[in-house]
Amino acid sequence: MDFDIEYVTAQTDDIVISACQAFLEEDEADSCSYYLRIENNSDEKIQILGKDFNFTDDRGNSFCDNAPGFKGEIPELEPGEYFEFASSAPVKSAMAVLYGSCRIVKEEQNLVKDIKIPAVQLIGSYENGSRLN
Repeated sequence: MDFDIEYVTAQTDDIVISACQAFLEEDEADSCSYYLRIENNSDEKIQILGKDFNFTDDRGNSFCDNAPGFKGEIPELEPGEYFEFASSAPVKSAMAVLYGSCRIVKEEQNLVKDIKIPAVQLIGSYENGSRLN
């Protein structure tokens, strides 16, 4: 399958999140992979505490990933730095949508805030119950 990667971007205050479909080597037959880039364009250090990601496929099935951190990592970003993250979610369908938020804390203000991620359309590895190749 060849797809043009289309990034979608959302900005809340000085935090920019870009997201797109990803194609990881370790993708399993029943998963969709995605990539996120979180940029700290503010004047202060932030910490990304966790995520609240939702996946809904074209059959109405939902999966939620609201774990703290990112694969055990809780990134800290100085002004101008970014964090990249790729993962996958169980999707047994041809299409799905990823949406949700990341929870950050601005260290100087001790302010916890949810930052929306842009909604991303994901192409699954299944169509009508059979694997696409």
